[in-house]
Amino acid sequence: MQVKKVATYAAVAFVVFYLFTRPTDAASAVNGVIAGIMNGADQLATFFSEVLT
Repeated sequence: MQVKKVATYAAVAFVVFYLFTRPTDAASAVNGVIAGIMNGADQLATFFSEVLT
């Protein structure tokens, strides 16, 4: 349980460090994640519309 807590704090610290030292790259990474989620949602919508027609 302690290892999980330490790993979580380390991950949060890394994200904060990355955000403050490379804000442009961090914004690009977030935009990439959002684009990926949107693409996945579009693909699911296409799948279900094809199944239901």
